[in-house]
Amino acid sequence: MPATLLATHRVEKPWGRRELRAPFRDSPPGGAPVGEIWFQAPGDAAPDLLIKYLFTSEKLSVQVHPDDAQAHARGLPRGKDECWLILGAEPGATIALGTRAPVDGDRLRAAALDGSIEQLLDWKPVKAGDFFYVPSGTVHAIGAGLTLIEVQQNSETTYRLYDYGRPRELHLDDGIAVADPRPYAAYSSPGRVADDREILVDGPKFVLERLAGGTRTITLPDGVTAWLIPVAGNGLADGVAFAAGECVALTGTVQVAADAGGDLLLAYPGERRLP
Repeated sequence: MPATLLATHRVEKPWGRRELRAPFRDSPPGGAPVGEIWFQAPGDAAPDLLIKYLFTSEKLSVQVHPDDAQAHARGLPRGKDECWLILGAEPGATIALGTRAPVDGDRLRAAALDGSIEQLLDWKPVKAGDFFYVPSGTVHAIGAGLTLIEVQQNSETTYRLYDYGRPRELHLDDGIAVADPRPYAAYSSPGRVADDREILVDGPKFVLERLAGGTRTITLPDGVTAWLIPVAGNGLADGVAFAAGECVALTGTVQVAADAGGDLLLAYPGERRLP
């Protein structure tokens, strides 16, 4: 089918929240906190991209991901570039991206072991509407009090460098081997290319577009799947109804009609945007 509404999967995390941003339902009284909501295709498909919502009440671990070449050398299918669109941020919320100054591997290891890595990182204040592209190799940590959408290469390979004393495994050898600990260089998004179309990411691993409401035809190359993520509003994709908080997989040529006030993301793998 050209349009398939994906199943929604709630993932419990100790750093998650019980009260979630609308349109998601809160956890029931006494229920576990939800840290992630992601979307599943039917069967055992392993798509190129993974789409998630994240809800944080605590800082996530300091971590790093390999690039494609490093992943392939370890027998893994791909590395992990990712990006984040901030939907909500409590006062004082921050994200760590890169280090304040270039750091060598020995110092990074020592800082991870004694906890001073928190002071090495560049903690940036964030607010709703902010957008960050995070290349593989970037040492990073998502802070508390955030709701965000994450679009990433479909890889769960995460090397944890520091976890604030929590009793979880660290991966210092692997993490330091792939880390590029230097100041973060902000991604230069192409920006608005039409009144109703903004390009947030233009490859090389994937493209992410932000679309206004209205009616449009999306034509994808053979064998390519795109993910339509309605941030606000609702609509139809080839007759398949969608609403904010859901995700629709698209293939082939699809007619998409969204509310006039709709706010949509469209993600697909590749080095360049669609015409």
